[in-house]
Amino acid sequence: MANKGISRREFLKDSSLIGAGVFLAAAGTEPSKAEDSKKGGITMGMSPGINMEFIRRAEKPFAWGVAKAAEIGYKFCEPMVHTGRELMSEAGYYHTVSMLEDPLEIRGILEKHGIQASGLSCHCPLSRPEVSVDYIKQAIRFAAELGAPVCNTDEGMVPDWMDEETAFRMIQYTLRTVVPVAERHNIKIGIEPHQKFTVHTDKLIKIASLVDSPNLGFNVDTGNAYLGGVSDPYEMLQACADRTFHIHAKDIELKQSEDERGKVTGTPVGCACGDGVIDWPRVVQILKKAGFKGVLSVECGTIEQAEKSLKYLNKVIATEKA
Repeated sequence: MANKGISRREFLKDSSLIGAGVFLAAAGTEPSKAEDSKKGGITMGMSPGINMEFIRRAEKPFAWGVAKAAEIGYKFCEPMVHTGRELMSEAGYYHTVSMLEDPLEIRGILEKHGIQASGLSCHCPLSRPEVSVDYIKQAIRFAAELGAPVCNTDEGMVPDWMDEETAFRMIQYTLRTVVPVAERHNIKIGIEPHQKFTVHTDKLIKIASLVDSPNLGFNVDTGNAYLGGVSDPYEMLQACADRTFHIHAKDIELKQSEDERGKVTGTPVGCACGDGVIDWPRVVQILKKAGFKGVLSVECGTIEQAEKSLKYLNKVIATEKA
């Protein structure tokens, strides 16, 4: 039989359906649930996830980390993305993913191990639009293809010469530029407490209110909020809970708390959840009362801490009531 040929539009439509079918088969979900996931919803209740920083000291690549997360028992992970190319991840010694890669290939790695992306770690200086606008736009498009419902970021390091009023105007410009992209792709933007403005509850809320959009809210980092030492971390969570899309479940060991609280605005990773100073039953109670049905993405520094955190958080989530 002669090949009648198809139009480019028909080909693209058929290809997208094939891709969707592969996703459904791998995820074992109904089409409506899979679509909800792609639009920014987690299709289950509150659940622990793992930020890929847990293998940073293991010096292993992203795919290895996904397999390890699945082996431990996680169902969600949070990839960190970068632009361009860099030596360590290209050589397989680091976990970050270049956004020059095919996001569907990365999604295939996740699906192979039964893992869903809870969000993307795509931190950048919102006060510097020349850096952050293109980066966040690319991250949003990458997240949409990957099936990650939220892009997590913060105000970044504000230049020394920039006063607060100017910084907020620049942050607003960045957000006004990128939020429409997030809305078109059904991706949330989660502002995280991590720098000199966002460790203050009022300023964190102000940044997430610079643009009026249901796609702009919070990724509350419990450890950073605690270490900032200027706002009560539980009061911050309470104030932000109804617009919180994602949680960085970071615990802080007692010694770090004694040495650094009030002197820093954040830390890359914490200790195992349950081994530090964070009151996780209280955190879970606040989130449950607010109806949070997302992921508590554990930010810890070792595989052993990831294992311990999963067991602990599963127990807390199962036993605590709002």
